Amino acid sequence: MNRTRRLAALTFLVAPALAVGPALAAQASAAAPGTAPRAACHVETESNGKYHLWGEGFPGGTKVTYSGSASGTVSTDKSGRFDLGGLSGSTFVVKTNSGTAKLTCGMVQH
Repeated sequence: MNRTRRLAALTFLVAPALAVGPALAAQASAAAPGTAPRAACHVETESNGKYHLWGEGFPGGTKVTYSGSASGTVSTDKSGRFDLGGLSGSTFVVKTNSGTAKLTCGMVQH
């Protein structure tokens, strides 16, 4: 019976450590504040022949500069997204003004 108690106690101590382990690993792999490694941008053709550019995964509330066939600056919303339509061109590079991300936007085919 003493052995059973020790195994139960050991299980009680080890199980929470195993449960916490993956969570800590996920936090360690998460981006540092202010960076955008998971940021992405995409371009697609609109029905009127113009182009639609959108991005997500950027720092929320920051300015993003797009350049290529058209250029300008747009602010991301709180969730780190931006959305632009009616552009004249399909080739874009998007950069955060802080310089933490620079992406070439991929064309989405439907």
